[in-house]
Amino acid sequence: MISVLVVDDQAMVRQGFAALLAAQDGIEVLGDAANGAEAVRAVQRRTPDVVLMDVRMPEMDGIEAIRRIMALPLAVHPKVLVLTTFDLDDYVYEALRAGASGFLLKDARAEELVQAVRVVAAGDGLLAPTVTRRLIAELARRPAAATARPAVLQTLTPRETEVLTLIAGGLSNAEIASRLVVAEQTVKTHVGRVLGKLAVRDRAQAVVLAYESGLVRPGQ
Repeated sequence: MISVLVVDDQAMVRQGFAALLAAQDGIEVLGDAANGAEAVRAVQRRTPDVVLMDVRMPEMDGIEAIRRIMALPLAVHPKVLVLTTFDLDDYVYEALRAGASGFLLKDARAEELVQAVRVVAAGDGLLAPTVTRRLIAELARRPAAATARPAVLQTLTPRETEVLTLIAGGLSNAEIASRLVVAEQTVKTHVGRVLGKLAVRDRAQAVVLAYESGLVRPGQ
């Protein structure tokens, strides 16, 4: 059972998302919150698997809420799925840096929202294609890091490095399998090893590390 906390400052939006998710098999809605501060307190009390997080909210916005949630002394931190709109491009990068596991556009279809919750709960980062393009554009706009490449990247095998590069390019496991001419299960094994060696929670965090380390350059 996947437990979910819904966070949005609009009551109708919260209620709509909660009703939709509660009607799905294998998903339980633990509650909701109207702002980031309420979300942090709710996570402390209920420890959900997934937090569906709006960005623009009073008292505390979604980005700061993600930072504080990830700083809580929990055995397992929830996955955070951020709801975004086209005018929130600037928030995408900061939300990933804060610890978000995925993004979904607010105009997504109901079935896409349900699938997104299941995907991030399973540990796979999720970036809508339009959000991925904006993320890459933002990374391209930033100056290249002057620091040396993290030593942890040296622990990856050549094939694992190749897989990480393809993940950063936005490819799915099936697309990576096709590109490398291997079985999809083999790709899943490589992805699991990459995430473990890099000590990141999911694909979204691996993408950030790949770009910030200079392993992958925007437009590469």
